[in-house]
Amino acid sequence: MMATRGLVVAANGAAATSQPLATAAALAVLGRGGTFADAAIAASAVLCVVEPWNSHLGGDAFLIVHDAKLRETLAYNASGAAPKSATRASYSEGIPVHGPRAVTVPGLVDAWFALHQRHGMLPLQDLLAPALRYAKEGYPAGPRAVKKFAEFAHVAGLEALGTRTPVLGEMICQPELAWSLAEIAKNGRDTFYSGTIAERIVAASEGHFSFEDLAAHKTRVLAPLSVDYRGLTVHCQPPPSQGMILAQELALAEGFKLAELTEAERTHILVECKKRAFADRFAHLADPEWHDIPLEKLLSAPYLAKQRAQIGEQATVMPSPVIGGQGVNLGDEGQDTTYFLIADAHGNAVSFIQSIFHNFGSAWIPGGTGILFNNRLTGFSLDPASPNVLEPGKRPAHTLNAWLATHPDGSLALVGGTPGANIQVQTNLQLLVNTLDLGLDPQEAIERPRWQHSSDGGNTGQSETGLGVLELEDRAETTLFTELTARGHSVKPIGPWAHGSAAQLLKVLPGGAYAVGSDPRCDGHAGGI
Repeated sequence: MMATRGLVVAANGAAATSQPLATAAALAVLGRGGTFADAAIAASAVLCVVEPWNSHLGGDAFLIVHDAKLRETLAYNASGAAPKSATRASYSEGIPVHGPRAVTVPGLVDAWFALHQRHGMLPLQDLLAPALRYAKEGYPAGPRAVKKFAEFAHVAGLEALGTRTPVLGEMICQPELAWSLAEIAKNGRDTFYSGTIAERIVAASEGHFSFEDLAAHKTRVLAPLSVDYRGLTVHCQPPPSQGMILAQELALAEGFKLAELTEAERTHILVECKKRAFADRFAHLADPEWHDIPLEKLLSAPYLAKQRAQIGEQATVMPSPVIGGQGVNLGDEGQDTTYFLIADAHGNAVSFIQSIFHNFGSAWIPGGTGILFNNRLTGFSLDPASPNVLEPGKRPAHTLNAWLATHPDGSLALVGGTPGANIQVQTNLQLLVNTLDLGLDPQEAIERPRWQHSSDGGNTGQSETGLGVLELEDRAETTLFTELTARGHSVKPIGPWAHGSAAQLLKVLPGGAYAVGSDPRCDGHAGGI
């Protein structure tokens, strides 16, 4: 199947984001000698301004960073904790979707500074300048902005985003957000977590946040959760990220000769691998600083062999997660996020995902800041039997995950990721299989028809059989629907490009140049220098 977009090939740096203005900002930084980290900060900030339904300064981020000189790959976890006021007793009627009581401490701004401290070179003021300009002078509304603002015009609290129902090309200005960006550029990280911006956050939060909650936040820089797949090492996000699902999916799939199978056989096996990895996520995923997660066992050869042996010719029903005799409330998994990747001329790269969880997050914007906050508190369970139960100071289980792959010698091989809540780890699995098992280039791998399977406890529903619903883009061959149905899957066709993800993917070619693809399912744009 021929790709609809051309593959981008570049030798001196590359960027792929979900929005052309963000890609342009990243490439401009690389072009004037900035590092991959500098370019990533510029792109991240622009995305907050021009895609507020997906991410913002009041959200979280997860990064996988590759240092080519050191041959070192690290995971940045910039998710925030529940404030001290967030007790289960205070949410006896449930966790609201909107308003300050839905918010965890945001980590994105701290992630900028953590990344810049290790790998930045240009002044942060320069890196935030494009975002500041778009906030102050405005950016023109594209088709997706028109659609998103119109869909959520009824949600109270979004007035400070500069518009409610723009028309195509209308300039959207956000003077309050421009003030916040200028404060950060001038006064650094502390203005957000303990200074002038923090003062406005605490004052507007109606007792939800304290200064201590904000000041206590820190980005964790950790070893990634890594697994071998088809001769590469794939570096995933460790808990509380759902990266553990991708790691286990790959470890299970490694035991099958996927390239030799038919499309139906391969899809069936991958869906079954997905089911088993999600079952373990439901049983164990939580903040690892609060709950022991048996990752060594879950990725051990004996356990994986036992799981593979359960995968037969027919679809299997996985039991709903039960802990302590009670069903586990996993919370609404959310759907909107933004992902991008950056690589520089020296082989350094970052796989970067940021989010405010649901569309427009909590819709809470503290007065005078222009900053839209997450509603990640809804990712907690209120069931005391769940490892992911809400506790003050605890981080929720997180859908955000990004990945990066290296060769046996430690050099960069692949960078990729996508938004999509529970669909993220399913899409990332397919991207890696398309690339490493089927030999597709990044643009072909992205554009291949994709499937998405509802998960027990997820938000996409269950079939009456308890098998879940396997949604498949209707561009796929008709026989694929027939054969998967014959295997017992509850198959549902969706639109030709309706899959709930928006991937970016980079491959390092044998000569060292980058081949980069970007998903036509969003406003994505890949570019290079």
